[in-house]
Amino acid sequence: MTSVRRDEPVRPTRRDEVAAAGSELIGGPIGRRALLGTSRLTPVRVIALVAIGMFALGMVQKLPCYNGGWFFGATSQYVHACYSDIPHLYAGRGFADGLLPYFDRLPGDMEYLEYPVLTGAFMEIASWMTPHSGGIQHREQLYWLVNAGMLMICAAVVAVCVTRTHRRRPWDGLMVALAPAAALTATINWDLLAIALTAAGMLMWSRSRPLAAGVLIGLATAAKLYPVLLLGPLLVLCWRAGAWRAYGRAVAGAVASWLVVNLPVMITHDHAGFHIREGWAKFYTFSQERPIDFGSLWLLISQRTGNPLENANTYATLLMILGCGAIGLLTLYAPRRPRFAQLAFLVVALFILTNKVYSPQYVLWLTPLAVLARPRWRDFLIWQACEVMYFLGIWTYLAYTGNEDKHQGLPLEGYQLAIVLHLLGTFYLCAVVVRDILLPERDVVRRDGDDDPSGGVLDRSPDAFVLGRAHHRPRHAVQFEGAPQVRWGVVRE
Repeated sequence: MTSVRRDEPVRPTRRDEVAAAGSELIGGPIGRRALLGTSRLTPVRVIALVAIGMFALGMVQKLPCYNGGWFFGATSQYVHACYSDIPHLYAGRGFADGLLPYFDRLPGDMEYLEYPVLTGAFMEIASWMTPHSGGIQHREQLYWLVNAGMLMICAAVVAVCVTRTHRRRPWDGLMVALAPAAALTATINWDLLAIALTAAGMLMWSRSRPLAAGVLIGLATAAKLYPVLLLGPLLVLCWRAGAWRAYGRAVAGAVASWLVVNLPVMITHDHAGFHIREGWAKFYTFSQERPIDFGSLWLLISQRTGNPLENANTYATLLMILGCGAIGLLTLYAPRRPRFAQLAFLVVALFILTNKVYSPQYVLWLTPLAVLARPRWRDFLIWQACEVMYFLGIWTYLAYTGNEDKHQGLPLEGYQLAIVLHLLGTFYLCAVVVRDILLPERDVVRRDGDDDPSGGVLDRSPDAFVLGRAHHRPRHAVQFEGAPQVRWGVVRE
């Protein structure tokens, strides 16, 4: 009877019906006698190239705007679904005039740049690389191109990190590389910087390097707020496993790196002493004061009921707290300790579902987490289809409202349906992940004999604290690992 090596890679075309069907385009599923590891085109290289290719296709999709839609016509950029913040903010946030973010006051109502410090630095570096000759339209085009080149590197980093996080499942990274919603939204804003740092942090955690993981999560939080949420799942997972030293190192690294980036901009000094710089605080005050906006559950409720929901901040905060509490209880009561990627996906999805705004590029936050949490093509493509529909819905709705009396595009009811599709798609993926946690035998990662390949120090470690029954059956990965496992007629001994 043939035994299966623990380091044998999982072949998706033999595990996933959709992957097997899709492989017909390139010759069909891999055979039993295929020689793996003999080509220079390793999974990492192939997936990085595919990610760059899809990113380039996303840039091509923006050509109608690059050639004029950003600059001429009230709704052209919406009709062609190629809107991007990047060219508009080049002049709108003072980069064209050489103003320094957080230090120089901007003309108009915004006063200061409303982005976290590391994202502001990214934007400033791109402006340094943009030639300051020619007309403003030409410079905005070049600024978008420079940013797109830098963001393309971030997209490749994300795909590579996901590919390497689950050692035995490198081809799962192809989902990230081929994600249609990600290609469509990659150059709308600067989110890919924080996503790349977050993916690198999760890779470091999977390699049992908690300090490096914490440093990268702290840097990601200095670029976008959501990555700090990952410290919550790590808290309850390390609590259940008793891995407090690893968690402390991760938190220390995150705090230290965040402070290194923020303190030089955060603190100012004058005759009255030290105090918080107003420009640095703009991101946080803007997020707090921002009313309910496009794509959110709160906008849908407000439009359907006619209630302005002035207390949306309070409602969103309460729902987030309750949801995090439920995720914590799920972690401590689950029959087996959930995988880190599963909880990371759930907590970020919860933040997106309860937030006051849902910008189309927020799908990028969830894409790598969704692949690591539920690496199954069918579920991933269902969710991606819902997100593509929302992407098209918001732009055609803005085209409808901006066309004065022509009303060419999607009316309000159609846009509300697009919001519902986005919410249902995300809820669906969350429900499948929760089912995998409650029924570990349904988890496609654990079905192949792994425990938590993204868990690092948590992988295959016994539990130290569990709620509910005194002894779960199986207690955890130690018992699971010791038992014979049958897989398609093959026994692991």
